[in-house]
Amino acid sequence: MMWKKSPPHTPEALLHSALSVTARLFPSHLGPLPAPLGSFRSPLPAPLGSFRHLSAPRQRRSALSGTSRLFSAPLGPSPGNDGRRGGAGPGRAMAPPPPPQPLPPGLSLGRTLGKEKFHKSQHWGFCNNVAMLVGEDKPGIGGEPLPGQKLKPKYSVFPAGMGSDAPAWVAFDKQALQILRPLEQTTEHLTYGGFFLALLSLQETMKAELQNQVLSFDAYVEEEVPDKNQELYRIRHCKIYFYLEDDTIQVIEPRVKNSGIVQGTIVRRHRIPLPPPNEDEYYTIHHFNINTEVIFYAQRYKITDCDQFTKNFLRKMGVRLNPPASRPDDPYTKERQKILDSMNPLRPYERIDTLKQFLEHDGHVLRFFCVWDDPESMFHDPRELVLHYYLSDDTIDMKEITPANSGRDAVPLFLRRDKLPKYAPTGLYQPGTITARTVLNVFGNLVGNRGRYILDNRKTGAVHQEFYRDSDLKIGEVINVWGRKILLCDCDEFTKDYYRTKYGIEDFTPVAYKTPPPPKPEKTFPPYTGFGSEEDSLCSCKGLLPKPPQKDFKKFLEKDRSGLESNILRFLAKFVMDSPVDKDRKFIICYFLSDDTISVYEYTQRNSGILGGKFLERGRIKKPGQELFKSEPSEYFKAQDLFVGARVCFHGHNFLLVDADEYTINYMEKHANEFSVADTGFILKKLKDIAEPRSREIRQVFAATDPEHTKVIAYEPFRNLIVSITDGAFSEHEIMTIGRYYGVKEEYETDLHLLLAVAQEQLKKNSFEDFGQLSAVFVYNDREKCGVLPYQMCRTICKSFKLPLADDLLEAVLTVMKMTGMDSHHPFLLKKSNTCLFWMICLARKNDLICTSYSFWITVSAPKLISC
Repeated sequence: MMWKKSPPHTPEALLHSALSVTARLFPSHLGPLPAPLGSFRSPLPAPLGSFRHLSAPRQRRSALSGTSRLFSAPLGPSPGNDGRRGGAGPGRAMAPPPPPQPLPPGLSLGRTLGKEKFHKSQHWGFCNNVAMLVGEDKPGIGGEPLPGQKLKPKYSVFPAGMGSDAPAWVAFDKQALQILRPLEQTTEHLTYGGFFLALLSLQETMKAELQNQVLSFDAYVEEEVPDKNQELYRIRHCKIYFYLEDDTIQVIEPRVKNSGIVQGTIVRRHRIPLPPPNEDEYYTIHHFNINTEVIFYAQRYKITDCDQFTKNFLRKMGVRLNPPASRPDDPYTKERQKILDSMNPLRPYERIDTLKQFLEHDGHVLRFFCVWDDPESMFHDPRELVLHYYLSDDTIDMKEITPANSGRDAVPLFLRRDKLPKYAPTGLYQPGTITARTVLNVFGNLVGNRGRYILDNRKTGAVHQEFYRDSDLKIGEVINVWGRKILLCDCDEFTKDYYRTKYGIEDFTPVAYKTPPPPKPEKTFPPYTGFGSEEDSLCSCKGLLPKPPQKDFKKFLEKDRSGLESNILRFLAKFVMDSPVDKDRKFIICYFLSDDTISVYEYTQRNSGILGGKFLERGRIKKPGQELFKSEPSEYFKAQDLFVGARVCFHGHNFLLVDADEYTINYMEKHANEFSVADTGFILKKLKDIAEPRSREIRQVFAATDPEHTKVIAYEPFRNLIVSITDGAFSEHEIMTIGRYYGVKEEYETDLHLLLAVAQEQLKKNSFEDFGQLSAVFVYNDREKCGVLPYQMCRTICKSFKLPLADDLLEAVLTVMKMTGMDSHHPFLLKKSNTCLFWMICLARKNDLICTSYSFWITVSAPKLISC
């Protein structure tokens, strides 16, 4: 896969591109496109006839028509062409070009024709206050090299031109191709700023991807050894690492034990120049291949092979890999290895390796809960201990749990950390008796008063001690701790998992060693005094300094009003009494979920003789039938006690809840786990047990109500059927929940003008004035100029401007926007106080909302209702 070579960004190429665009825009006025202006690059004045090929035959109204008339003679018919300007006719030979004509007087083509850069480099400066030439490597005017000057290649990780000037590791990198392919397709739609940002993003991404990509080559160097008889030359194997991010090279030689030469990093990481005469250039990836040689600072390295990643990378670049070469062995090292292999150790070596156990089990500690019944204590009370077994070195320590007011001093450790012998205490041993190794004196002190010792494999005379291991510890086992009998009673979860995994033990029944604690006496409080609230009176009994009762702030923050989410349940209620005057009075009961308070308002009715308004102040209401002066806290009305069809008593007034608003019903259905009357699964299970014996009666009612077999009945017959078969076991709210579950959901049309009015009010209250910038961002994102933007993009733009609208209001406004009746060139404007809010029409699907009326239809058949 190769990159498409981009044309050079020269003035001639740009002019040719401009002519191409003009020809596409005005094809009826322009002739064929002119050829690339290659002759403009000539520094010498050209004759007038040499510019005739730049003009098109019918170039009358082009942008260069004046230039053609200025630099060329009138285009007449060529001799031998029958007055035609085109090519030779059939059977005619091509006419020879006209002879060169001189330029008009005073007109000449200079070297700077088509040139745009005329900057000069600073060649002279001061060094240590001495004027000297400091820019011998700098170019001349406009960046062109001076006569006889050879500029060093200017190289960076990401060059300015992404065409042929790009390094191979950029042009053929997989990650770069994935990024540049969509960039190449959308370049013509990007502005200059957008293209610059895209290049910056590409640079950062490619730099991050190539930071950890290194090419690895296996190589060796042959080094002469003139001052030794054992070897005439030496083969040194090494690794050559080529870092793709900056073309740096590092050479490392693996360390060989007892080699006697300095090994490790032979050449530190840097860019290495090529050998003379190209020392002004550096090594790149194109200089590396298998079975080739490279020279680093007069040292010749033979590359024999590379790893798989390097092979794949080179093949992706199009490099044909050579077959791997054999790597020769160093003759002197090979001879020494034969000598070492033939030698046997004179002294047997005993290796005591504890590092492996430490690395595998460092930090792993087994914990047992123990008890020691001290017979020497005055009251023979058991003493609780905690045993720690360290798996890293098989040591044990113990710590005593000292209860409060026990009369004993708290010591840090009951047993310090060490290996615990099984049969302690034992007699004291002389110093040097217990050692890790046993040695034999084979010569004594006969030779120069110095003995000669070797290890004793049979360990003659060694003292063998047995210590407690992890296999000796188990629940219910009694261990000997320096003459004290300790009972292991229990262990922690890590210890159980360890024994379950290693030894397959499954029984970890603890040993009961503690007497059950005495039951705590029940804390009683004096009865309520009648002063203040019950919580206030209770707080005065919990301490000497009374504190005010604490409110549930977490519940308050979760259930407080937020946007259009009021967290207030509203019910329509009426009096339960026989008085003809009071039975028609209507009340609105509001339950506040943030603090479980209730307020009651009476609905104002004209000519009723009763003033409406606030009927009951907001506050918590106790349930009736409770004693006033008691120690236990009183029960208050909760949200679960209020539902359609419930009878409640507020301070002696009996209310019947007959209806609820749509928000209350939706909230209870959304939190069905808290409200059983809105839990469809619980209601259907309850209905199934009641309706199953009366299935025939239900089918007859459905058949009589739906004679046309439309499988749809009205809500009232459905409600009467449920009431008749349940005998009042279902409340009105439960029946309504089933009806809403099977109801035909009607499409709800949101009033657009109402939503816009609410949005205007919110924007006016919050003093939002960034309408101009918001409109500009919408126009900028509408690249196709169709007046339509996706829903998610509109929402993201509004959120980025921190539009002071609630989430549900913003989503509602964006959802109900329609394209009908609006022109894409004149987007919908929301005007308020000489300001406008630019709302682009979004492609969003309208949500289905549930109708609040109770006269909806039920789509349920008799078998479905019976089986639920």
